[in-house]
Amino acid sequence: MKNLILSTAALALLGSMAMADGHSVVRLGTEGAYPPYNFINDAGEVDGFERELGDEVCARAELTCEWVTNEWDSIIPNLVSGNYDAIVAGMSVTDERKEVIDFSEQYTLPDPSAFLGLGEVDLSGAVIAAQASTIQASHVASMEGATLLEFATPDETIAAVKNGEADAVLADKAFLLPVAEADADLSIIGEDVLIGGGIGMGVRQSDTELRDKFSAAIASMKEDGTLNALITKWLPDSETF
Repeated sequence: MKNLILSTAALALLGSMAMADGHSVVRLGTEGAYPPYNFINDAGEVDGFERELGDEVCARAELTCEWVTNEWDSIIPNLVSGNYDAIVAGMSVTDERKEVIDFSEQYTLPDPSAFLGLGEVDLSGAVIAAQASTIQASHVASMEGATLLEFATPDETIAAVKNGEADAVLADKAFLLPVAEADADLSIIGEDVLIGGGIGMGVRQSDTELRDKFSAAIASMKEDGTLNALITKWLPDSETF
């Protein structure tokens, strides 16, 4: 999923101080609005693929972790400013993001994105909705003839298609498939698009020790099959390691 540019060196300094001061609890920031990766369940708790993954990573790294929710458009700035210590929010690893933050080893392979619409659409001249600051929004912006319509949340992109404001939405296929299955008027259209470099846990560039602990835990989950089991459970159409 996403793409933000931060401004001041002061933010970076504040972020580097957070882990240096030695928090006893590592705070994991997520959006809580992008099922099946992350969402808020009926009990008001963070749930989904990344909740299970994050809890297992913390257990293996012998870290005490707590979950924090944050809107997508400010999720990177609030990591850098120290409001939490890692991003676990369906964030694809990109060169642009790596200019601002660092990433753990990836815990998913590059996953296909898909278009969803009300019947067949000529995508070459369509108005296409996407969540702002995502790899999907960047892709639509590069499509010749297409018009990008950005929204703050994933649910708003779906609503834009249903009310006729947009012809289609581009998002992670794992997010769109359940939407299409639940609404007979909506369907996956066109060809899948493979963008992004897989998803990793985002950390401040100064937090190399935390990054390495996360990466080692993810690597161990790959080795013993635990990660593939979680992918199969939550993202059944995604590739496994």
